[in-house]
Amino acid sequence: MIVKKLSEAIGTEAEVVSENWTSRRLLLKKDGMGFSLHDTIIRAGTTTPIHYQNHLEAVYCIEGKGRVQLVDSGEVFEIEAGTVYALDKNDKHLLSADVDMRMVCVFNPPVVGTEVHDENGVYPAIVD
Repeated sequence: MIVKKLSEAIGTEAEVVSENWTSRRLLLKKDGMGFSLHDTIIRAGTTTPIHYQNHLEAVYCIEGKGRVQLVDSGEVFEIEAGTVYALDKNDKHLLSADVDMRMVCVFNPPVVGTEVHDENGVYPAIVD
């Protein structure tokens, strides 16, 4: 059994901080679950271009308000606490936060923990 606490990730290598977001990676590839689990804060007033070409992601918003815009279609989805969205087609999108949003994110395949978005919004496929 694996038991972890968010407080144990904060301030460690499991907490990855960027200009627009902070991701606390709670379960990683090394945990052997077949997915990774993150507690992520998206900062108010930011828009992040994202295009996970190597991962599928499901996101559950537990706090805050913002939107996801699909780049190819222009379609916009309002996000607030209680909303789930799943990027099941490796959708290129823009994630915008009106106020800080707290998200629970699941990635398949799992990340190893050091990933950050490249210039195209992609997490690399890292093999550890």
